[in-house]
Amino acid sequence: MAEPFKNMYNKQFFDLFTKDLRLVIDDFDAHGFVSQIMDDEWEGRELKQRWIHITSILKKFLPTDYKEAITKILELLDHVKNTRPDFSVIDDTKFGLMLEYGVILNNYVEQYGLDDYETSVKAIEKITQFTSCEFVTHPFIIKYPDKMMKQMLVWSKHEHWGVRRLASEGCRPRLPWAMALPNLKKDPTPIIPILENLKNDPARFVRLSVANNLNDIAKDNPEIVIDLAKKWKGESKEVDWIIKHGCRTLLKQGNPEVMELFGFDSIRNNISVEDFQISSPKVKVGDSLEFGFNLLNHSNKTIKIRLEYGIYYQKANGTLTKKVHKISEKEYTGNSTTRIMRKHSFRVVTTRKFHLGLHQIAIIINGSEFEKYDFDLIE
Repeated sequence: MAEPFKNMYNKQFFDLFTKDLRLVIDDFDAHGFVSQIMDDEWEGRELKQRWIHITSILKKFLPTDYKEAITKILELLDHVKNTRPDFSVIDDTKFGLMLEYGVILNNYVEQYGLDDYETSVKAIEKITQFTSCEFVTHPFIIKYPDKMMKQMLVWSKHEHWGVRRLASEGCRPRLPWAMALPNLKKDPTPIIPILENLKNDPARFVRLSVANNLNDIAKDNPEIVIDLAKKWKGESKEVDWIIKHGCRTLLKQGNPEVMELFGFDSIRNNISVEDFQISSPKVKVGDSLEFGFNLLNHSNKTIKIRLEYGIYYQKANGTLTKKVHKISEKEYTGNSTTRIMRKHSFRVVTTRKFHLGLHQIAIIINGSEFEKYDFDLIE
């Protein structure tokens, strides 16, 4: 089993962190710092609790004036950059190598800098060149919506790819683990000029953020994303990838406009699913559901097919909820029969809790769902 992520904050980390802090903080008490952090409750704290705790202790050792404290933090970043370039983010293929430092410094700005907009924005711009600051921008967008979104637009033309990425990632309406942005969920209009500036960005991580932002917007405002996709389609190979990835939720929902946009036509009269078989009607938690079926193209023409299946998972309240899983996107020649075999894992993972009992599976072709088949999940 993988080591818990929270354990990256260990003795080796604090030896390195305190060594760096001694260079920028006068008379820094490394022993006292670590002793206060690794207190009697340390082992019981989860990852986010550790971040907040470390930041609160760091505040005691930094200057009491926020501006002076930020100056020390920026000196720390410059020191790391000058002495260990391999430890900092130096290009878009080594994103996040300074995560351990970055989260602590981000938390400091978020916890103590919300009332000093100018100082904090300058700090965010610098810190995000070493790590990722998207969680920090959300409380600032909520408190200073117009001002902060104008800043994000400026950042979308920054020379550093990490700052440009932040311009998109930092205003995602549904960013996981982040504070919600209800105003942007309701009206994402301020985000669009930022994405326009970034859709042709040379950095892969920036383009990925644009796609993820589009996907967030699509969950609340699908028509805006559909209009953008139609407008951008064909601009370049990279932009086509962005809109396809940004429309992934709409594709899984079988949105007719999006299906047509990407060449997935209605198939009800031409395609059928036959001889669907499940290896066992009862599947144990930890095992896999094995299933197979014949895909028949009755047309004389080759048809482009997006092939998926939906699993209807049992919920705690006894109802079922569907999650769509992609099999493939490919062309099937006319008058053909293709046998499809797949396995779906019910291995226990931390991101999903399984509930025993009735489940269902259905094949989905170009957004059209076929017959459901029952199976039971057992211990």
